[in-house]
Amino acid sequence: MTWPWPICFSVLLVWPAAGATVTGSVRLEDSRVAAVRKHRDYSGVVVWLEPVRPDQGGYAPAQPGRARMEQKDKQFGPHVLAIQAGTSVSFPNFDPIFHSAFSNFSGQVFDLGLYPPGSSRNITFTRTGVVRIFCNIHPSMSAVVVVLRYPWFATSDPMGGFTIPEVPPGEYYLRVFHERATEKTLDALRRRIAVPDSTVDLPPISISETGYLEAPHKNKYGEEYPPPPGDTGAYSVKSK
Repeated sequence: MTWPWPICFSVLLVWPAAGATVTGSVRLEDSRVAAVRKHRDYSGVVVWLEPVRPDQGGYAPAQPGRARMEQKDKQFGPHVLAIQAGTSVSFPNFDPIFHSAFSNFSGQVFDLGLYPPGSSRNITFTRTGVVRIFCNIHPSMSAVVVVLRYPWFATSDPMGGFTIPEVPPGEYYLRVFHERATEKTLDALRRRIAVPDSTVDLPPISISETGYLEAPHKNKYGEEYPPPPGDTGAYSVKSK
């Protein structure tokens, strides 16, 4: 699934840290994922606000941020990471084997190369959009980085709750991203909301996974993955 995002290379501008707190919850429906169906795990949904009039209010230059996506137990963690454009993300390797994180889907293309346990590599995400990340060695590893222009966003917890702090009063478009929802479904959830100078509790947001089909991915060379290597193979660190 592609996401039609504008590309932004200019210096990003945000309001000073002050304003209301926007809270709410999401619920996933029609899911085939066991964690959702059996355990009602509604985590990993990104909710954010875009000002209807970007010229409203006073502006200040965005400050470069930092975030981390770990590689542990052959998984990326967190699986879904929301950041503001300009943020530097580190990818530490906590496994006893090599990893090779990359992305060649829509969004920001990058290749961190092969690196050993105990090391870390960074990349700064400068383009807004959805970046799907994989490991060139382990095909089961995947993650999503959602890169946003403005700082008013949150990722839902397992109960589906989210909190967006310090939102200046004004008119906003509410947007949602869930990796197992179609683009049509997500577009239909777009809402215009008014934020006063106090706490705003939004109505629950229901997100259907109907119609979603997981797209297979290939390695960074555009080829099929070979059989996954064992933990004691060429990509492991032999004990001394």
